Parts: sequence; structure tokens; C-alpha cells
Amino acid sequence: MFWLKSGLFAVGLGMSFVYAIIPPLARDLGLSEIQASFIFSLSAVAWAMTSAPWGRASDKYGRRNIAILGYIGYSISMIILILPIYLADKNILSAAFVFPLLILGRTIYGLLGSATRPASFAYIADITPKSKRTKKFARFESNFLLGTLVGPLLGGYLYLISALAPFIFFSVLGIVVAMGVFFTLENKPMEVAERPTTKLSRLAPTVWPYLVFASVLSLCSASLLQSIGFYLTDNFDNLEDITLLISFTFVLLSISTIVSQNMFTSMFNLNNYKLLIYGCLILTISYCVMALSDSIATYFSSIILHGVGLGMVRPANSSGLSIAQQPEYQGEAAGHLGSVLPIGHILTPIVAMPLYIYNSSLLYFASGILCFILFVFIIFHPIFRYRYED
Repeated sequence: MFWLKSGLFAVGLGMSFVYAIIPPLARDLGLSEIQASFIFSLSAVAWAMTSAPWGRASDKYGRRNIAILGYIGYSISMIILILPIYLADKNILSAAFVFPLLILGRTIYGLLGSATRPASFAYIADITPKSKRTKKFARFESNFLLGTLVGPLLGGYLYLISALAPFIFFSVLGIVVAMGVFFTLENKPMEVAERPTTKLSRLAPTVWPYLVFASVLSLCSASLLQSIGFYLTDNFDNLEDITLLISFTFVLLSISTIVSQNMFTSMFNLNNYKLLIYGCLILTISYCVMALSDSIATYFSSIILHGVGLGMVRPANSSGLSIAQQPEYQGEAAGHLGSVLPIGHILTPIVAMPLYIYNSSLLYFASGILCFILFVFIIFHPIFRYRYED
């Protein structure tokens, strides 16, 4: 388990650093908010298309092998992402090639990096009874969030040394994790007789409600993640060290999410239904506070609230989907969930960023309304109340 946890930690490191560094780099390169979002959008499309097939592949070829493929894809993408910027800065590469190569780097991450999550979470589901799955999923997810906490800080420090340093470090770390998983984790493909004869449909009654919830939450979260750098730059440009403030915002979001996940699933031991209900209400409030914030302190408070809400709803939804499925469908279920998680990054350049350009407060009010709709959806759909026994 150590190396699987380390894998999520490593991916969290790189992902959060990229989100923190791309907005200011985009401005320096003369890219617009929509262009910067487009870099993430194509990657998200690739992720959505490949996540479910990778989940099914983990049933056939083993969780370990598919997870390793994801780590390798992550490592390659980190190098390709920074290389064109570095070469253009040294006048070795024409600036016209930078934007397409940035898209290529993130697309590789979407195509191959998408293999890691469904394989890892399916492995956890394989070895964990249903009664303990919410807690296990929350703790496992905490490793990813811990990576998102450390990523901007460690990456920012390494960036002061060299623009290449953080990307090379995160890439090498991905390779090290892949080797650790290969040598320590037993690979156990599902026996042919155990494999299901039919695919698990996204429209199955035990699947689609969780996918709808994850899709809407993805749009709200992605619009926030991709707008943090622009929002702080546009509204608090009078403050010094704006890059440090951007990194600190991601740190606050990660800390509050980690604390929330462990507190409400372990200490208070709330069931999935209560986690979803309370979490959606907190998310609604956080977006409203964000939209009305006129000081950096108020904005940071809204970010903390947002992290608390995320820490409640994310493990509850993913474990709820897993608990509702038969053992032979765990890989595919995890893949289906992974395929809708990037939806927000696909839609953000089309829906969220134009709204942000028009009025940033409207973007956050819209996200608050969507979270309240999820609150109502949970109340009225019976599957979220149903308890599955081991």
C-alpha cells in the first residue's frame, strides 16, 4: 500500500503545481484565460475517453500493471509540459510551437495518466469490506490531497532554482513510484471465469446518480481551480508576492480538505448520505462567500469552507458507487467515475471562463447554485440513502 499511496501523492504534487504555475506563465506567454483553460480541456477529454477502458483493462491485466502505465505517462507529460517553455525562453524554439506543445504534454497525461486512479481505487475496493470502504477511500484520497498541499510549495521552491527543476523532480518521482509498485505489489488479473460477461453500463441505476453528482461537482471544482490564479491576480494585484498567495491558496484548500476527510469519516464516522448532504450545503455557502469577498481574508475563508465541503462529498460519492457494485465490476465502476471527473476541465473554457471574464462573482454564484441543486438531488434520489451490506 505504501507505493500506491506514494503514487497518488506524486500525482498530486505535479497536478497542483501545474495549476498554480500555468496561469502566471500563460500571462507571460501572452495567452488568454481561455487558451490556458484549453490546455487543460483537451487533456480532460483524453482522460474522459480512456479512464473507463483502463478500469476494464485493470481487470484483465492486473491493477499493478495498469497503475504503472499511468505513472509513466504522468512522468512523460511533466517533461513535455515544461520543455517548450524552457526552449522558447532560450530562443531555441519558436514561440509559435509553445502552445501546441503544452497541449501535447497535458494530452499525454490525459491518455496515460488516467490509468492510475481507476486501477488504484479498484485495488482498494478489492481488499476492503464495504463497511470500511468510505474510511479507506478517504484516507487513500488524502495522499493525493497531501500531494496537492506540498506541490505548490515544493515546486515553487524548486522553480526558484530553475524553471526545469520542479518538472524534472516530479517526473523522476513518478518513475521511482512506478518501480516501487512493480517490485512490491502483487499483480493479480481477474480469472477469465470471474470476469463479467457484460459491461457495466453508465446508465445502470446503481451507477448514473453517482456519475451525475461527480460531473456537476467536477465543473464547480475545475472552474475554481483554473480561476484561482487569475482571480487573485486580477483582484489583489496591489498585494506583494502574488505567486506566493496563489500557492498559499492551494495549500489552504488542500489542508482543509484533508482535515475534513479524516475528521468526518473517522472521528465523527458520518455515513455517506450525511456526508453528501452536509458537504453540499457547505460548498454552496463557500461559493457565495467567495462571490461576495472583497478582502483576501474573506477569500481565504471561503477557500477553507470549500475544502471542508470537498472533504466530505468526494469520498462519500466514490465509496457509494463502489459499495453499490458487485466485486467483478469494481475496476469498471472506478473507470466510469474517473471518466466523468475531467468533465469540469472540458467545460470550463466553454462555460466557466467566459463567465469569469464577464464577471467573476457570477461564476462563483453559478457554482453555488449547482451545489444546491446537488443537495436537492441527494435528498430526493433514494440510492443515496440505501445502505449496502457486506
